[in-house]
Parts: sequence; C-alpha cells; structure tokens
Amino acid sequence: MPYLIDTNLLVRLAQPQHPLNPVARAALDILRDRGEDMCVTPQNFIEFWGVATRPVQSLNGLGMTPEQAHSEVTRLEGFFRLLPDLSTIYTTWRNLVVDAHVSGRQVHDARLVAVMLTHEVSHLLTFNTADFIRYPGIIVVHPQDLVSP
Repeated sequence: MPYLIDTNLLVRLAQPQHPLNPVARAALDILRDRGEDMCVTPQNFIEFWGVATRPVQSLNGLGMTPEQAHSEVTRLEGFFRLLPDLSTIYTTWRNLVVDAHVSGRQVHDARLVAVMLTHEVSHLLTFNTADFIRYPGIIVVHPQDLVSP
C-alpha cells in the first residue's frame, strides 16, 4: 500500500543526533522491507528546504546553507517516489479546506491530504498525527506504531 512520507520525517532524517531520528529510520526501513511504496510530493521538499535553511536558534531550523540543503534534498530524492503536482490537487484541496474549516498553517497539511486523495495514496506516515485525523479517506500512521506495534 502506498505511504506519503510527511516532511517532519525528512527533517528528522537530516538530524542524526535528534531523538526521533532512530524512530524515523526504523519506520522507513520497515516500510522498505515490506515493499511498501513510499512517496513524497514536491511540497515535502519545499517545506524541508524552508526548515533546513532557517537558523537553528532563532527560528527552530536546521541551519543549513542552500548548498547543504540541495545536497540533502538530492540524497532524499533517491529514497522516495515523487508524486507529480497535478491541477486537480487544487480543486481537492479547496474542497478540503472549506469542508473542514481549515485555517492558518494547517492549509499546508490539507494540501498533502489533497495530494494523497488525488494520487490514491492511502497512508500518511507522520509524527504529527493529530494534525491529520480530521480528514476522511486516509489512514494516519505514527512511525512509533510501526516500530513497536
């Protein structure tokens, strides 16, 4: 079954010393070993770049240079299938945000769900399960649930 990998896992993969790095790696290893289709969308890499190049202290970023972010995105691209942006994603997103009364930063999460629905991706792997449980038609999975079911 296909899984969309949330940006927060990509960020943790780029932080070897972060406490969630081993959980992210183990969950992805489990999916790979099971032969699951692990997908990302261009939005994931755009969000990752934003977090990666923000300052560590003042803006909770990774403090990477654009060159380092480029290198990391290139590395990550090799692990996941990239789902294309399609014009129909907008219509699906628009319906989601209206129907679920989405506002603020949550609109980005709704777009990931719109990508999933458009591409028929059933599962979302994320550390932020609470942000996605409001959306019907997807199965939200926390990495820890794969590592220690």
